[in-house]
Amino acid sequence: MSQSSNKLNRLLTQTCGFLFGIAIAVWVLRGFGILGFMPGGVIWLLFLAAFAFAILSYMQKTWWRF
Repeated sequence: MSQSSNKLNRLLTQTCGFLFGIAIAVWVLRGFGILGFMPGGVIWLLFLAAFAFAILSYMQKTWWRF
């Protein structure tokens, strides 16, 4: 695997973890009523974005050879 490919995979993985962490934090804070004004769709978008970055990271690591 090339150096740029490793950097891209690390960036995708870190972005996935960051988005997933933010989604969990917002979900918990909304459950406690602190972020009660936050619509549920925003939380779902964060989870879906994290899932999309996880898929991209997996695809980049296994399928894309450049």
